[in-house]
Amino acid sequence: MTDKSAAAAARATVYGYPRQGAHRELKKAVEGYWRGAVGADALRDTAAGLRRANWEQLTADGVHEVPTGDFSYYDHVLDTSVMVGAIPERYRAALATGPVGSDPLDGYFAMARGTQDVAPLEMTKWFDTNYHYLVPELAPGTAFSADSTKQVAELTEALALGHTPRPVLVGPVTYLLLARPAPGVPGDFEPLTLLDRLLPVYAKVLADLRAAGAEWVQLDEPALVQDRTPAELAAAARAYHDLGGLTDRPKLLVASYFDRLGEALPVLAKSPVEGLALDFTGPAAANLEGLAAVDGLPGKRLVAGVVDGRNIWINDFEKSLATLGTLLGLADRVDVAPSCSLLHVPLDATAEHDIDPEVARWLAFARQKSTEAATLARALTDGTGAITAELAANRAALASRADSALTRDPAVRARAAAVTGADARRSQPYEVRTAAQRAHLGLPPLPTTTIGSFPQTGELRTARADLRAGRIGTAGYEERIREEIRDVLAFQEKTGLDVLVHGEPERNDMVQYFAEQLTGYVATRQGWVQSYGTRYVRPPVLAGDISRPEPMTVRWTSYAQSLTARPVKGMLTGPVTMLAWSFVRDDQPLGDTARQVALALRDEVNDLEAAGTSVIQVDEPALRETLPLRTDGRAAYLGWAVGSFRLATSGVRPDTQIHTHMCYAEFGDIVEAIDDLDADVISLEAARSHMRVAGELAAEGYPREAGPGVYDIHSPRVPSTAEATSLLRKGLEAIPAERLWVNPDCGLKTRGWPEVRTSLEHLVAAAREIRAGLPTAD
Repeated sequence: MTDKSAAAAARATVYGYPRQGAHRELKKAVEGYWRGAVGADALRDTAAGLRRANWEQLTADGVHEVPTGDFSYYDHVLDTSVMVGAIPERYRAALATGPVGSDPLDGYFAMARGTQDVAPLEMTKWFDTNYHYLVPELAPGTAFSADSTKQVAELTEALALGHTPRPVLVGPVTYLLLARPAPGVPGDFEPLTLLDRLLPVYAKVLADLRAAGAEWVQLDEPALVQDRTPAELAAAARAYHDLGGLTDRPKLLVASYFDRLGEALPVLAKSPVEGLALDFTGPAAANLEGLAAVDGLPGKRLVAGVVDGRNIWINDFEKSLATLGTLLGLADRVDVAPSCSLLHVPLDATAEHDIDPEVARWLAFARQKSTEAATLARALTDGTGAITAELAANRAALASRADSALTRDPAVRARAAAVTGADARRSQPYEVRTAAQRAHLGLPPLPTTTIGSFPQTGELRTARADLRAGRIGTAGYEERIREEIRDVLAFQEKTGLDVLVHGEPERNDMVQYFAEQLTGYVATRQGWVQSYGTRYVRPPVLAGDISRPEPMTVRWTSYAQSLTARPVKGMLTGPVTMLAWSFVRDDQPLGDTARQVALALRDEVNDLEAAGTSVIQVDEPALRETLPLRTDGRAAYLGWAVGSFRLATSGVRPDTQIHTHMCYAEFGDIVEAIDDLDADVISLEAARSHMRVAGELAAEGYPREAGPGVYDIHSPRVPSTAEATSLLRKGLEAIPAERLWVNPDCGLKTRGWPEVRTSLEHLVAAAREIRAGLPTAD
């Protein structure tokens, strides 16, 4: 049944909410479970308490319909694999309380993290965000089966507490498009061919949810905002024709986000589902024009994502109300929501007590965004007179930001405007540089190194906390850092690594550490956001123009180099990642902001070289992650992204070796851009994907040195020497020995020392074994 007045029916909702709790209670409970300090029942009790707190908070803030099923112990795509029975055979014993443990949670976590005997599922980025999901492994013979236990239980919890819940599921088309062929399955197998086998499983889950009391179910289909083939669009049409045609089901709300639906919009608009949820922020604002082109959604519910769910700036109420006013004529019922799940922003801006009050009034975290959606829904229902005070406060805050001296620095802007093309070109081509670097560094074939960080021990975190609290002085803290650097250097030399790192004991995070030393950035205290599993980061807020008052890394890098004759890498985070892993300002083009960051980093690179650093790594793990989801926006993005990296790194001598690092993304379609970075060496995540990226580099004719990782650092597993040797041999099938480096997938910050010691010893042993078999030079 539809309402006669869309305005009268306007309600607020959200697609998903942060899982961790106000004090990261979920992280602590899950990691306690892994250590054996927290029991399964206690972990489940903590999770139930967090869900209850989220629903109560949302309801108190004016959200009418709360999500269920979006909560996860590790990853919602992994939850979907369990829901549809897509469990690789190597984990089934664990899920059946076999040798891994005595609770099904052990099997679940085995898929996420692996065990010493069982490798974990591959992990990669969730579209163009810094959230990582666990990739489903499917095969032509995969047999799906429905298990709605989790989804029904969480729905039942919310109903018992008196809420109006809407279960959230990853949609079947997106699930299959995110999947990959299982190990041993031909690479050209397309998981989408399993759709007809998967749809009955979704039908059973939907029937179970209806029987448990669900009125609506949300099916997330963000993959449909990407460029899709006619066959993929036909599959989406078939999926929602079949699911919409079921009689034993709740009402269906198909949600998309992160970009415009484009060619998929008429497909979904014509389907027999009761509602669509669309993003209307950033590039997805084009959905408004798309809706008009298909004559709207007569007879359907539209959930309008007009509050940016991915960034932390306050909403422009007047702009959003104008969009909502237009949408009222395009659907029978218009509700208001953030543009995507609020998983991607911190929980509550009111917890930030140290931020400049002028800046604080510009910020909206998850709680504030749900309140903004409720405020807009109220205006849509009762008219703008119902939110007069909120509108006035919103106008004042927006004006404060636009006029603030904190956002503009004339000197920074003048320097950025003076940049020329020559500033982004090395003085010599790669072929000349590589010869100079080999002569200067004198490294063996298959040189071994690490990516940068070493384990951040409890003692290091305690020392940093003691310094902040005044329990120790600067001198005592710095001696603790020097001691750690000495230990890290001694271990690397003893193990036999060729290019060393200082281990980054002084750094809290690869972005935050630099942000705290650059003007224009603001750091949070409680702004935690999930990256994967129990790994949470605190993205800084990039609020104004960027400059570097003084060197940031030279002191500690130089100290490490003074302890060894082997080269020590300088370690920096690149301009694209500094933007992508921050909440970046939205009041100027991203390319302009990237240029400012690049100039600050250029000064740091040049200072490192002047201090005697011969190898400098500028990490860009976010280069692929930030690639626009649709191809028509990619050329412009890669233009400024590649240009900013080159601006940061092109001021050095030919014999200074520039490295970069990337991880956990799909690199095959940006190999040309990776080459355009003009870095001398790139290291890449490759262990979980069994060296797939090495083949992609070779297929595209990548001409530079590369280190595809042989040690998966996102799992507690210790790879054997034989395992590392096997991966290296696979890498050598694609990359010749004179251009192949040996390294882990990523930094070692989150791992423990015992596993790191053994894993790196195996890595070096593997390199030596293969090196010994290489032909000697004449």
